[in-house]
Amino acid sequence: MRFLKITIFFFVICFSKMLFAQDFERVDATILFYPKTCESPEEISKFITRDFQTKEEKVRAIYSWIIQNIAYEPNEYKKFDYRFSNYRERNKKEEITREKIISRTLQKGIAVCEGYAFLFERLCELQGITNYLVRGDTKTTIEGIGKEFNTNHMWNVAIIDGKSYLFDPTWGAGKYNQKFIKEPSYFYYKIPPEQFIKTHYPDIFEDAFISETMSKQEFSDMPLIIKKELLISDIIAPNKGIIYSEMYFNEIQFEIKNANPNKVTYSFGKEILHVSKLIQKENLLEFSVPLELGVKTLLIYFDDQPALGYRIE
Repeated sequence: MRFLKITIFFFVICFSKMLFAQDFERVDATILFYPKTCESPEEISKFITRDFQTKEEKVRAIYSWIIQNIAYEPNEYKKFDYRFSNYRERNKKEEITREKIISRTLQKGIAVCEGYAFLFERLCELQGITNYLVRGDTKTTIEGIGKEFNTNHMWNVAIIDGKSYLFDPTWGAGKYNQKFIKEPSYFYYKIPPEQFIKTHYPDIFEDAFISETMSKQEFSDMPLIIKKELLISDIIAPNKGIIYSEMYFNEIQFEIKNANPNKVTYSFGKEILHVSKLIQKENLLEFSVPLELGVKTLLIYFDDQPALGYRIE
């Protein structure tokens, strides 16, 4: 009887996990039948109310619909710019502008980050889900290492079952390289804070939801961590994003935790070269890269995929 109870218990757990996964599949599949553009957020919200019950499902539907249907268009930046003479006028115009941006995002299917974030916020509001906007800086290129903090991006926090989660529907929709490339991704859906802080730093640090304090300058100075599985704490050396050549004797020593690639290569912006020797000590990977004179950037690859980026001075 005891064995039977244990068996039933594990069956229920496994079935619950399968059901949860299937629910997400159902959510993601259902929103594909929704209109691609709408006149108002209330129109999309009615579909979500009809089809889903839990806050988890509703937030998933909101995120999923946005990343499937909104394209990033940089020409939308400051489309509704405005001037003001006092804070009361500014607040009023901000709210009017927010409504215009939401409507244009829905009707045209294009936006910059504020359109993605405003729409996510409004749809959550219509579903009774507590949420708020977060503004901050991002790091996306080697050239951005060491730059001054600049509030240039907007993302979202939503509270589900009493816990705060991070979302970036802009980055989840795809990427922009001369033109928008649609690549819907759920990597930025409830993304773990320790992953998010590699590329996103909020104006108010508490919105990072990490326990260890990190200053804006420390965020700016850290390496560009490209490989998704790597965390800031995994980069033992060099743990600063700017490598000063005079501090090294002909080669740069690397120590990386939680990495076990079969091959490590590197590039100073030209050809890709092979690291001759990899040393794996328990959970620590060690290797060195010969330092070339006059180079400005260094990109490290794990198994032919970009992993880390550095500036060289």
